[in-house]
Amino acid sequence: MATIVDVASLAGVSTSTVSHVLNETRHVEPETKARVMSAVQATGYRRDALARSMRRARTDSIGLVVSDAGEPAFADMVHGVEEAAAQHGLSLLLANSAEDPARERAAVEALLDRRVDGLIIARAAGSRAGLLERIRNEKKPLVLLDRLADLDVDQVGVNNQSAMAALVDHLTDRGHERIMLVSGDLRVSSLRERHDGFRTAMQKRGLEVPASLLCEGTVTAAATFDRVRPLLGDSAAGPTAILACSTLLAAGALRAVQHEGLQVPGTMAFATFDGFTYSDLFQPQITTVRQPAFQLGESAVGLLMRRLETPSAPTKILRLESEIEFRRSTD
Repeated sequence: MATIVDVASLAGVSTSTVSHVLNETRHVEPETKARVMSAVQATGYRRDALARSMRRARTDSIGLVVSDAGEPAFADMVHGVEEAAAQHGLSLLLANSAEDPARERAAVEALLDRRVDGLIIARAAGSRAGLLERIRNEKKPLVLLDRLADLDVDQVGVNNQSAMAALVDHLTDRGHERIMLVSGDLRVSSLRERHDGFRTAMQKRGLEVPASLLCEGTVTAAATFDRVRPLLGDSAAGPTAILACSTLLAAGALRAVQHEGLQVPGTMAFATFDGFTYSDLFQPQITTVRQPAFQLGESAVGLLMRRLETPSAPTKILRLESEIEFRRSTD
């Protein structure tokens, strides 16, 4: 294996000059730098990243834990984190919690063992408070992504309540008063915010929300289908519109609508948060609240870099605004 001495000998410079070129710790003349880099390539020399990180007390890596990196909104957040990390010269280590607090804890422990410089976490449903204390004890910078909490830690998410209020106004302006909310697992803070935003918006419109129009607690599309389907049979008390709080919930609710032979938008208006990949292929196209997911990921890295550079900086919480794509499903 080639050493730094081999590189220095081939380039005709000292080992300290090679080190300055590779670590960018001092100005080196362009011609000399070019000879060093040519020698690196010719010898196949590779820096010992672990030794370098120990000297600098940095690994130039960050950890990201999300519930499901394959879900459209989270996939875009991951891409945003990855792109911003690359721009800062950081490697990204990604883990899925699958909404399991034990698996989330194991992922965080693994990332801490790898000495990442900081962590970005979209917390699992039922995430335990002790996890954040564990990260604090390690003195690792932390940013909460998407799923915000009443905690003194840097966070970035969206304004869920304003988006939900706009959807309710849109539907009620079109005469819908019996609107079903499919809100899922309310231990997830973003889903809780959408649920609370819905109830507040309906109350402002002077509309009641009976229990039969609230579908809570489901965590899979199949369970959502089973919960929603029987609630659609009563044409007098059943909903004329459905709002789903995530892609997964929308899939289950749409299947129930189709199973009952209801037509969107003819006999049932439908809207969702996050939506589906290639949603323009759906007929009719579905009204969707689009989170600025890529920008959320970028912002999370920005907050993390700020914390790394200035550990004593005041806590910062960012709320980005979503965009609503009004389409034929709510006509």
